[in-house]
Amino acid sequence: MTVLPEEGFSLAAEFPDATREQWQRLVEGVLRKTGTEVAGTAAEDALATVLQDGLRTRPLYTADDAAPEPGLPGFPPFVRGGRPEGTAVSGWDVRQLHAHPDPRRTNEAVLADLENGVTSLWLTVGAAGLPVEGLATALDGVLLDLAPVVLDAGPDTEAAARALLRLYDERGTARTEARGSLGADPLGTLARTGAAPEADTAALAAMCLGDRPNVRALVVDALPYHEAGGSAAQELGCSLATGVAYLRTLTDAGLGVDEACAQLEFRYAAGADQFLTIATLRAARRLWARVTEVCGASPAARAQRQHAVTSPVMMTRRDPWVNMLRTTVACLGAGVGGADAVTVLPFDSAIGLPDAFARRIARNTSSILLEESHLARVIDPAGGSWYAERLTDELARAAWAWFQEIERAGGQEAALRSGLVAERLAATWEERSARLTTRREPVTGVSEFPHLAEPAVERDTPPRPLSGGLPRVRRDEAYEALRARSDAHLAATGARPRVFLAALGSPAAHTARATFAANLLQAGGIEPVHEPASVDADTAAEAFGRSGATVACLCSSDAVYAEQAGAVAAALRAAGAGRVLLAGRRGERPPADVDEFVHAGGDAVAVLTSVLDHLGVAR
Repeated sequence: MTVLPEEGFSLAAEFPDATREQWQRLVEGVLRKTGTEVAGTAAEDALATVLQDGLRTRPLYTADDAAPEPGLPGFPPFVRGGRPEGTAVSGWDVRQLHAHPDPRRTNEAVLADLENGVTSLWLTVGAAGLPVEGLATALDGVLLDLAPVVLDAGPDTEAAARALLRLYDERGTARTEARGSLGADPLGTLARTGAAPEADTAALAAMCLGDRPNVRALVVDALPYHEAGGSAAQELGCSLATGVAYLRTLTDAGLGVDEACAQLEFRYAAGADQFLTIATLRAARRLWARVTEVCGASPAARAQRQHAVTSPVMMTRRDPWVNMLRTTVACLGAGVGGADAVTVLPFDSAIGLPDAFARRIARNTSSILLEESHLARVIDPAGGSWYAERLTDELARAAWAWFQEIERAGGQEAALRSGLVAERLAATWEERSARLTTRREPVTGVSEFPHLAEPAVERDTPPRPLSGGLPRVRRDEAYEALRARSDAHLAATGARPRVFLAALGSPAAHTARATFAANLLQAGGIEPVHEPASVDADTAAEAFGRSGATVACLCSSDAVYAEQAGAVAAALRAAGAGRVLLAGRRGERPPADVDEFVHAGGDAVAVLTSVLDHLGVAR
């Protein structure tokens, strides 16, 4: 029997250590085959992915990329979680959003959720959701000592908060058993509407502190900045500046720093980039721990209470079923990132008021990750990952720089009123929009793999959301506008706008670009018309005449284009094509009758808009 040594045993002991330089040389060889001549760190940089905020995801991380020590779970700087046990005891709080204006419909949905896995309620109250006077009906039959209630009432915060506190009293909920949040967020409301509510947040905080110690009065909601197109660092920086403003308000009113910290909950977006979501939540805790340390808070009071919400910006109106995949990845990122509460938006939330099936899928997303994937049984599963730790550190530094700029501008309120926040968020969204319109950031089911024949999903119309302040953007908005034009054309004429695909040569020659062109056209609501491959200009012109289209697109290889493109384009023009496209990049001698070249990385929205305009599709 062989006895292994107790210490120093390594399964890789007989293998020489690989160096970064060796790996880089292997990358150089691969890139050389693609025609890219780079060496050393440049080879590594060629494989890096550029993120927002000046961040870059590198292809390789090693111990040399280690970030600052993140500490232990439950201890400052709380990078690894706000509690030592993380969510391993009971999992994260599964929090469902309800915004139906009918109190009885809301009550039915609330009870169904609580009976099937939801552990807390998030209610939109006021003009954008449930009427304040309907709160008691909506919560009829809800055990308020077991189900925390979180309000989101905007300008109606004070009325909604007092209604909820009165409900606790009327139903005999014990002083310490009421949990949740009154949702006061005057700066968030200012961001949403352009006007701050007149609610006395300090008085609400003092009321909670004295009468309902487990109910928080304020929320620092970063969603308005995320929904206006902000980056992760901008979302974090705005939340820090808002949190600091609320600490000042509460301590000026006589609360201690620890008492003020206990009145705050932070709300962040969780996106489909799970690593960025993980890093965002970890960085948020680190940053808030530093802020509260400087403010004099005790170590235990520096932990940030976090509510993660799957990103509204990523939700699409076309092919909404794909939203289930997006929200699953976002929920995973939120859970691994250490969020205390997670809200998965129903897959149809971008279309209207969610139905029972959509709410079920939303709550089951958390249930499956918790009960079947056991995601919460490991404390900080991302801890120790060189990539996650490095990304957390770089994101925290970028967010801190933005936070400092806001503070130099006079704080969050001043930055909102002066337009500084709106201006920066708009610039960030403009940069991201360029990636969306060129499909460098693809949106599955919308800009990639669209399905024109998919039946529309119909939902009840929701109340009008709060507006007047920062805009609300969505990743699908440019393509949604194109598809809406196509839908209106279909309703008016009985047919969608069409483009004829002139596939030249063998299937091996034309399949790739014909598939690309069809995918591109459908993203704009344009129906591609296929015919068997054309072998010459005459057959292409005949097939075009039968198609009923007035625009054609040549699809083949560069070699076939060199032989046939000019003649085919001329024949198509003679057959009545008012516009001729070519799938591929412009060559040195482009055919005279080709109007535009469509290719990967080009401005898809601009091309599709011009085609719809040429086809006479109304805007």
